[in-house]
Amino acid sequence: METYNLEALGILNPKAVYRNLTPAELTERALARGEGKLSNTGALVVKTGKYTGRSANDKFIVDSEGVHNEIAWGKVNKPVDQATFDALYGKVVSYLQGREIFIFDGFAGADVKYTQRFRIVNELASQNLFIHQLLLRPTKEQLENFKADYTIIAAPGFKCDPERDGTRSEAAIMIDYEKHIVLIAGTQYAGEIKKSVFSVMNYVLPKKGIFPMHCSANIGEAGDSAVFFGLSGTGKTTLSADPNRKLIGDDEHGWADDSVFNFEGGCYAKCINLSPEGEPEIYNAIKFGALVENVVMDDETREFDFDDDSLAVNSRVGYPVDYIPNAELSGKSESVPKTVIFLTADAYGVLPPISRLDKNQAMYYFVSGFTSKLAGTEIGVKEPVPTFSTCFGEPFLPLDPSIYAAMLAEKVEKAGASVYLVNTGWNGTGKRMKLSYTRAMVTAALNGELKNAEYVRDPFFGVEVPTKVTGVPSELLITSNTWADQAKYEATAKKLAASFNENFKKYTHMSDEVIAAGPKE
Repeated sequence: METYNLEALGILNPKAVYRNLTPAELTERALARGEGKLSNTGALVVKTGKYTGRSANDKFIVDSEGVHNEIAWGKVNKPVDQATFDALYGKVVSYLQGREIFIFDGFAGADVKYTQRFRIVNELASQNLFIHQLLLRPTKEQLENFKADYTIIAAPGFKCDPERDGTRSEAAIMIDYEKHIVLIAGTQYAGEIKKSVFSVMNYVLPKKGIFPMHCSANIGEAGDSAVFFGLSGTGKTTLSADPNRKLIGDDEHGWADDSVFNFEGGCYAKCINLSPEGEPEIYNAIKFGALVENVVMDDETREFDFDDDSLAVNSRVGYPVDYIPNAELSGKSESVPKTVIFLTADAYGVLPPISRLDKNQAMYYFVSGFTSKLAGTEIGVKEPVPTFSTCFGEPFLPLDPSIYAAMLAEKVEKAGASVYLVNTGWNGTGKRMKLSYTRAMVTAALNGELKNAEYVRDPFFGVEVPTKVTGVPSELLITSNTWADQAKYEATAKKLAASFNENFKKYTHMSDEVIAAGPKE
């Protein structure tokens, strides 16, 4: 039996080893093993049990001598000692002995100059299907002499014992950057594998001068590319899916001096409240070859109920990018971005619907990574709640935020790109900005209309606000115009400004110029 050098990982005497099976073969194996069921569209449907999302508190980085001074240790990047990692690793590979093993050897990074090679070792065929569809798939020739840069071992059936294993719960995600190994145990949520790849790329690429980004990207007919940063609910996927532009990717990209490129070969989309009218591309991608997690399905008809969140609010589907029409299948643009858009959904109603940022403001708002929760969206939330996620991707950034911010500034300056902050949220009327208006503003940013626009400066956030945008009522562009009570507007704006400034205090490596670019209370 061919074991594809699993022995080097310490995985001995496997029952069987399958390497880079096709989606059809992996689906067959998963069904035979009882891992899931087929939907009426042919997608493989699984339930991930206790863990239906990322378990951020169970993620650790090995505090080895080689990386100790590089990692931004803290609440997000929690250290674990080498001995604890090695002991758990030994238990996991012992657990995998005598079992069927599924290997996927593939790539992250569509620009071959910066590609990283990953070996993913799974105990579940369904998880191997997921990562086969999410990463870049190799040719037969590329597989012949494949040698991984990093290895990820995912064993959801192995349950950690916190007292014995030094973990927080039965789940653990541990990254050993020095040994180039990621260990995932106790959780079946496939997103842990995808985001472990991203965490590796965020460590490796800055050393090569490549700016890693948690963003979507698209490209126009003239070859002009754009990137869209934004947290969940801000419209990142929706606004980058432009019928007049090709989608490079929806989540993770690298910005080199001569390209912007997708890390992945697939998409991992939310399914809650999915409809053919609202998001037809995602809806139609749920077919044979896709992996669906935690969506309620009728046992008889095999039809989905996307509105039922009894299994998980964070229900998901993974599928290859070629399931999406109008996708740029090369996964890259040969031109660097000329437009950078930060998306936020401001429930306070005080940020302008679109504004232009200078260099220091771009670094400030990028590092802040702001959006907000609307009152009533969660039990006990009586008023808007500010949410800050460093560089729009805090859980996946091992290095200090100042490193990523400096790379953004350098790439933007070198490319001559324009940076805009777009508020897809609310204003003083209490209503959310119409999607058609937001699309018009994004279009104006992409086609160059805003370069020659007339601007006024926002009194609280200091950003430049255009006074006219084609297709948008001018009275909506200046936020104060939408508030009937000007005193309340000023008080609310000052409150949000104070939240920004308080949050920014934790960034101790930012320059005085960047700090000064923040809002004024």
